Amino acid sequence: MTETRRLLGSGKEAEVFEYGALALKLYRRAASKASSFREAANLSILERLALPTPKVHAVGEFDGRWGVLMDRAPSSCFADQFVSTAGRTPLEEMAQLHGRLHEKPGDGLPSQMARLSARIRRAEHLDSSSRNRLLAQLESLPDGDRVCHGDFHPWNVHGSGQGFMIVDWLDACCGNPLADVCRTYVLLHHAMPDRAMGYVEAYASLTGSEVSGILAWLPPIAAARLTEGVANENDELLRLAGLSP
Repeated sequence: MTETRRLLGSGKEAEVFEYGALALKLYRRAASKASSFREAANLSILERLALPTPKVHAVGEFDGRWGVLMDRAPSSCFADQFVSTAGRTPLEEMAQLHGRLHEKPGDGLPSQMARLSARIRRAEHLDSSSRNRLLAQLESLPDGDRVCHGDFHPWNVHGSGQGFMIVDWLDACCGNPLADVCRTYVLLHHAMPDRAMGYVEAYASLTGSEVSGILAWLPPIAAARLTEGVANENDELLRLAGLSP
């Protein structure tokens, strides 16, 4: 990146810049080289599935930072509509989009079960008894073979209607859609607690799933998030994992 370019978005892991007609996602941390190639590989797998994802054009080092050059998402963020529009419509619209992902086979993507297990094993704040109980709960849940986003929330959806694009595929995996929805529940429970259960209910209604089947994933999903450096959520995550009052 040889000149200052307009910042399009910023998150905990990376910043996204304008790069001509494309977007350049630059990772922040020392592990950014591996992250860049991992997200590019995930997107390359998803490209053949005709999902609303950005196409990768290059992976490289730009002024000392590693990143991915990809299609630029629409400027409008679905979160604006999700936050400002009351009722079930935005919940159902997002759930329909989430369900589209889950219809596709996740062949070639990392294992959701393996990722959750690894994160629970290295999560701080867990004693050995709690860790073993959570791992046993995880093993008792059904694995799957569908595309799962791994971090699906309104801020990772851009555009509207037929022009949606879903971004941030670093944590894409092959697994059980209900676990992916439970992950969204955990994220919404912190950001917009009044909408979290409504989203689960909307997804369950649209797909014929059981709310109880989605929430069965809550303890391991919440515990796995303890590894993500969100200290302000730790107390809440421990409660959701059933580890504190």
